[in-house]
Amino acid sequence: MNKTIFITGAGTGLGRGTALGLAKKGHRVIATTENTSQKTDLLREAEQQELDIQVFKLDITNPRDLLEIEKYDFDVFVANAAINEGGPLGEVPMDRFRELFEVNVFATLETAQFAARKLVQKGSGKIVFMSSMAGISATPYVGPYTATKHALEGIAQTMQAELQKHGVKVATINPGPYATGFNKRSAEEKWKWFDDEKHFTRREDMLEQEEGLKEFNPEDMINKMIEIIPSDQHKFRTVYPEETEKQLKETEKERWEMDI
Repeated sequence: MNKTIFITGAGTGLGRGTALGLAKKGHRVIATTENTSQKTDLLREAEQQELDIQVFKLDITNPRDLLEIEKYDFDVFVANAAINEGGPLGEVPMDRFRELFEVNVFATLETAQFAARKLVQKGSGKIVFMSSMAGISATPYVGPYTATKHALEGIAQTMQAELQKHGVKVATINPGPYATGFNKRSAEEKWKWFDDEKHFTRREDMLEQEEGLKEFNPEDMINKMIEIIPSDQHKFRTVYPEETEKQLKETEKERWEMDI
């Protein structure tokens, strides 16, 4: 059965690929982008592929933009918009840390509140939070992003318990590292403020972490998202690929047994 799916942050990466892929499957897609240049680009690609996608600019930190959510009817709301930035938690400037929480936690929850009100009124529907493997594990020098995704996991689990009695489902999708440029862009930002003479963190340690990141083909994750998002029955948490799921389960076990 085809669904009407509202997805934020569809201007780039996994969100963009998923919006296009869902439309190809016959679903009605309402895709939003952070800015108008992304909107223009997504519309151009949709036209080239002869896909009918409704696209508009929605900066989730803009209160006027958020009101646009109320104008649409949908079956599934995908809270996908996010930003990423790395850096050592012992030294990251607090304005950078706050900015990540502003987008990935506060603004994301606010979009979900708009969606929840609409879906509760209908008595059905689903909210999908795009979390991350970083919502379950922790990697050195990815702390700011990791902290926001851990918060999002708490939000999703709590809302799932609160909304199910209203007929509304809540789930997370937790991708591993995919080669969309998202991780590389985040790695660049810390070098704007990091200073070898001022900071105790070693530059070579951060560089080693960046270089050790193994990234997967995003098409695989996009196909998984296209499968899960419209589905009526699936697990609360979808970690993909499977090797990432296995890795996270092992990491969780290690954390329970870890000494300091």
